[in-house]
Amino acid sequence: MEGGKSKGYVLLMVAISSFFTPFMSSSINVALPSISEEFSLTAFMYGWVATSYLLSAAMLMFPFGRLADIHGRKKVFLLGMWVFVLSSVLCAFAPSAELLVAFRVIQGIGSAMLFCTMTAIIVSVFPPNERGKAIGITTAIVYIGLSAGPFIGGVLTDAFGWRSLFIVLLPLSIPVLYIGHRLHTEEWAEAKGEKFDVAGSVIYGLALIGIIVGFSILPQTIGIVLAVMGSVGIALFVWLELRTRSPVLDMRLFRDNRAFSLSNLAALINYGATFAVGYLLSPYLQTVQGLSPWNAGLVLAAQPIVMAVFSPIAGRLSDKVEPRLLATAGMAITTIGLLLFSLIAEDTNIALIVGNLVFIGFGFALFSSPNTNAIMSSVEKRHLGTASASVSTMRIVGQVLSLGIANLCIALFIGDVHIAPQVQGEFLQGLKLAFSIFAVICLFGIFASYARGKVREEAASLKI
Repeated sequence: MEGGKSKGYVLLMVAISSFFTPFMSSSINVALPSISEEFSLTAFMYGWVATSYLLSAAMLMFPFGRLADIHGRKKVFLLGMWVFVLSSVLCAFAPSAELLVAFRVIQGIGSAMLFCTMTAIIVSVFPPNERGKAIGITTAIVYIGLSAGPFIGGVLTDAFGWRSLFIVLLPLSIPVLYIGHRLHTEEWAEAKGEKFDVAGSVIYGLALIGIIVGFSILPQTIGIVLAVMGSVGIALFVWLELRTRSPVLDMRLFRDNRAFSLSNLAALINYGATFAVGYLLSPYLQTVQGLSPWNAGLVLAAQPIVMAVFSPIAGRLSDKVEPRLLATAGMAITTIGLLLFSLIAEDTNIALIVGNLVFIGFGFALFSSPNTNAIMSSVEKRHLGTASASVSTMRIVGQVLSLGIANLCIALFIGDVHIAPQVQGEFLQGLKLAFSIFAVICLFGIFASYARGKVREEAASLKI
């Protein structure tokens, strides 16, 4: 197959699959009030419909990234697509909240297999002078998924119910699977023959469960205990990985590679501060402002639409301009936007909310593609699967922490009860506190982003 044609097929395959997870995440935010009403969810279960998916994805991102480096990135990618499709069907027919959460866990496993390989496949195929553009395109598709999610999710939820959200994506899986199985036969496995670190993978997964589950049920005693145990587990994991010949996560990348470590930290901070924006504004718009799911979806679509438009531009710029400058500017803009949302009130004009979502979306677009390009350009080819997994892990862990902070802030004011008009005053107080915390977190991200150094010079020395 000709090189240009081959790259086109790969980009199309990755771009379509990039739509799946963000669409599901953002459409679920709009549908959560309807799911909550059908199953009479408490605030705790309300959060876990979203968090369970992210937790399983975060746990398995690095193990699957390492397996992809050893056994083949395309092989793991295609298996992940099958798991995602089948679990979506199960979610659509879930008879209870508990089974819905369980099926969302399986969906998260498929998502982990997809997202730990997608960026690595792009970097494996595209040369350095085209990489930022390709990453920008796939990032734009991610944001198109985010922008389409609230709108399409609102329409489908109004017309056919929330279960339809899990069916609508199935036709899009057909071209992805066809390209992967029939049109593009090349495989990428630069770490072939190396051993897989089972012990490290288990310790990492259990530690992450402890931290995320514990964080989600703070300030309960069991939450504190789980969070502490998870933190100890992470320390043990780091100690073990530094002494393992074939680690699931080569900690030397973080210890010795400043650009890699600080770019990942910046990503963790950015996602941790921004992911819960839609999650918090969805019940605010529907419960406090009284909008329908469809109208709430239209409002929430403003942010990802802007992200989709400007991400390819930012990606192309990062092939020519030092990524830290673009990413740092984006982080600063996002910080201001989050601070403005901390001033939200019961009767805040919808136009102001849309305007601030546009502002935050522009900041996020400036940050995301250049930051991803920086991470993927700072490692050797044999670590591309791990680097791709790190990009996705920082995103997923950041998203889980973002939801955890949001749920904790809401629970402090309304407890473990259904979010309803009767408690909208208390809910609004929790929402404002959450946005204030997110603004402070993002402020620290500005410094992490700028301190990473000159990534383009290091990438040239690695010749990847």
